[in-house]
Amino acid sequence: MGLKKFLAAICAAGLLLTGCGSDNSGSENKDPNSQATIIKLGMISHLNASEKQMEEYLLKIQEKSRAKVVNHVPVFYDNLNLMEMGLDSGKVDVISTYKCVADYLLANNDKFEIVADDWIKGLSDNFCFAVRKEDTALKDDLNKTIQEMRGDGSLDKLITAYVTNVDKGKAPPKIDIPKIDGAATIKVGITGDLPPLDYVSADGQAAGFNTALLAEIAKRLNKNIELVHIDSGARAAALSADQIDVIFWAIVPIGEHFPANVDKPEGVVLSEPYFHDDVTHLKLKNRGA
Repeated sequence: MGLKKFLAAICAAGLLLTGCGSDNSGSENKDPNSQATIIKLGMISHLNASEKQMEEYLLKIQEKSRAKVVNHVPVFYDNLNLMEMGLDSGKVDVISTYKCVADYLLANNDKFEIVADDWIKGLSDNFCFAVRKEDTALKDDLNKTIQEMRGDGSLDKLITAYVTNVDKGKAPPKIDIPKIDGAATIKVGITGDLPPLDYVSADGQAAGFNTALLAEIAKRLNKNIELVHIDSGARAAALSADQIDVIFWAIVPIGEHFPANVDKPEGVVLSEPYFHDDVTHLKLKNRGA
């Protein structure tokens, strides 16, 4: 979540990590016991929901939206790279990500197209920081900085520069995070799984919106930021094991169909959101679904 380290939402919310795919062959099909169309949907794994539970949540959302009910059968992946491979091989028919990520993928590869799924319109995830629950001072510092940046307009400027108006046909620009002599260090985990939000180039350089945000936070808190590369599926474990102090997280929209802990690690607290984006589905061109 090149694109390996992309983008893991994405967790989203987080757009939206346990499995590595399914052995089922691709393309939509019909359930022999039902008239409903079955579409295998690649998703970044959720911590506290099985594929079957997620299928039930999605079905309830469709029923409420009054859209044509299609049985989406989730297939969980640890990161976007594996999810793309599942789409290429036909193990899934559609993959779920975020609009900004979909725009990036479309600009860099013409094999994809957006699926016109009316039932997901309006679904979006919020992006935030996750810290250990005992690190209340760190969470308060992050919240204060997010509020300041939102209030003075600098957060919107970063979103415009690195998400809205960024040239999605090119790699996100490299960001230099300032080094402050003698200052305390905050270790932040990055996966590279959500370009142009979280991106790591082939030579290991972090870039994109999240890195630009961290550079501004480092200056405002007068602290050093150390970037630690981790796999998307190991985010929560790395935080709990004190390998990192902060990780980016997407908050799944909570409501009557999603439980509050569907994707929240135990022993972790979340900052207030600093960005949100709509959920989007992609498929290969000239394929059904």
